[in-house]
Amino acid sequence: MDLKETIRTVPNWPIKGVMFRDITTLTQNPQALREACDVFYERYKNMKIDKIVGIDARGFIFGAVLAYKLNVGFVPVRKKGKLPYKTISATYSLEYGEDTVEMHVDAINKGERVIIIDDLIATGGTMQAATRLVEQLEGEIVECAFIIDLPDLKGREKIAKYKMFTLMAFEGE
Repeated sequence: MDLKETIRTVPNWPIKGVMFRDITTLTQNPQALREACDVFYERYKNMKIDKIVGIDARGFIFGAVLAYKLNVGFVPVRKKGKLPYKTISATYSLEYGEDTVEMHVDAINKGERVIIIDDLIATGGTMQAATRLVEQLEGEIVECAFIIDLPDLKGREKIAKYKMFTLMAFEGE
């Protein structure tokens, strides 16, 4: 199955000029969802991984499945104010302002090997913030994983010091 064909493109959303890559069409297709999750599992099953960190909200979909299949813990990175316990936070730049993500202070132990996963990498700000949270808790980032890479937006540059894995790219499209 060509997973790229299961991604819906929505022109001019959320603003004019943006070609939004919608993964809900992939997740609604049971074969595509299974294949995407299986690719991640096959990649990481023989690595020593302690935790999967999923970024709010679509990273939760793939992160939770991967954590389950690997029999490791799942850690959510949430938008500010959504976690009930003590948190650490990281702020990142958006096109028009800033946003903040948080993680519980006890989510990762020193030296734990972590995969951070999200649906796509565009400008890289959210993933960069998530890497700062993991590093603040002294976790070791094994890799940053995504369904989609949008290389024209140069997000990879913000996380260049980490290994990165993607299932597909929409380059210049």
